[in-house]
Amino acid sequence: MSDVGRETAHLDLYGKLASVGPYGVEVGHALITMVEPHRGYERAYHRWYEDDHFIAGAMAMPWIYAGRRWVATRDLQLLRYPSDSAVAQPVTDGCYITVYWLTSGRYEEHMKWTVGINKRLNRDGRVFQQRTHVFTAFQDHESTVYRDGAAGPRDFHALDHPYQGLVLEVIDAESPERRGELLEWLVGRHLPKRLAGSPAAMVTAFRPTPLPGDRMTYVKQVEGVDTRLTLLWFLETDPRECWEQHFTDLEDPPMGRVELRAPFVPTIPGTDKYVDQLR
Repeated sequence: MSDVGRETAHLDLYGKLASVGPYGVEVGHALITMVEPHRGYERAYHRWYEDDHFIAGAMAMPWIYAGRRWVATRDLQLLRYPSDSAVAQPVTDGCYITVYWLTSGRYEEHMKWTVGINKRLNRDGRVFQQRTHVFTAFQDHESTVYRDGAAGPRDFHALDHPYQGLVLEVIDAESPERRGELLEWLVGRHLPKRLAGSPAAMVTAFRPTPLPGDRMTYVKQVEGVDTRLTLLWFLETDPRECWEQHFTDLEDPPMGRVELRAPFVPTIPGTDKYVDQLR
């Protein structure tokens, strides 16, 4: 086959792939990645991720339809707890977090692409090595609880709406058998009560999935895939303004343990704002 023929066949694949499979707008899956740049490389990491990796390593991929980066300055890092977190040690590790939404039912297709493109980026020297993945996992969406019912943005809007803060909450159930019970308690009882009158407009709940065996070696395998739930609280105010009142009196659930509560504020794309406030 000539080069022209091969190129035509290659392009035809895109039309065929687009004509089959799920293409809804609901949040089906998420990639949540909390990363700690090595000391002295903070600005270099931030510029690489924002100027290159956020786009080439994520947003340009099929079935990712929204993404947003958040940052924890040193004062926000010091609000985190518990100090003996099973997620981050020390608990202040992971000053940047990025969240992406993936189309429901497209997880396997996306994983094929993301493994392939990240291998290519690594070969081409476009992977920043001076960083540590503290909490990186693809996750399946379980539920979303809204403060205001049917009013306001939906969860698929959350990464585009100008929310002023994000709280990451990681909870481990006592056992795999109790995770379903924990989720039911959170969604049915606990979260509606905590959201009422709070600055959080919604909470999305996810459960992590294992990373593929052919993932990049610098990303560690996901822990707690049988017991863990990940909650994302989307705030209409800066978390500093509401942390003491709304997030410091939360006790462990009756059938699990909170492993991390961590507040963040959104980065401002195209700027180095907050880079000098991380240490």
